[in-house]
Amino acid sequence: MQHRYGLDRRPVGRMVAVSLLVIAFVAILAFVTVGSSRNPIAFRLVTFDAVAPDRVDATISLQKPADAQVTCVLRGQDALHVDVGYATIIVPPGQTDVLLDYSMRTLAPAYAVELLGCSVDGPPGVTPPQFPPGVVPPPQPY
Repeated sequence: MQHRYGLDRRPVGRMVAVSLLVIAFVAILAFVTVGSSRNPIAFRLVTFDAVAPDRVDATISLQKPADAQVTCVLRGQDALHVDVGYATIIVPPGQTDVLLDYSMRTLAPAYAVELLGCSVDGPPGVTPPQFPPGVVPPPQPY
């Protein structure tokens, strides 16, 4: 075959180099993905209750390092998904497991409340308030 077509078997060195390059790329991609998704805190909205047309009581569960100050963002929306309340909550350092009760002032009855996010490094990168044009968010806390 070699005399007829002038082909030799594939060079082993090139195959090894390409394989190492692919493995290195996958390893770097995995490291960046896992490294960027680490969050030292765990948070969730446990419950909320619209107790008045201008007030929502929410309970937030938070697990954090004892020496960390955490900033959380809570949002309330009406039945048309328009913001009626938006609050930035700062949890001081101290306990590691926190069950936080928060009363948020709203402009109208809240149909849904969601905890948009929490962060140790200042305000979390979440959706900003989406009140209709000309509407001023209500002052917080209640």
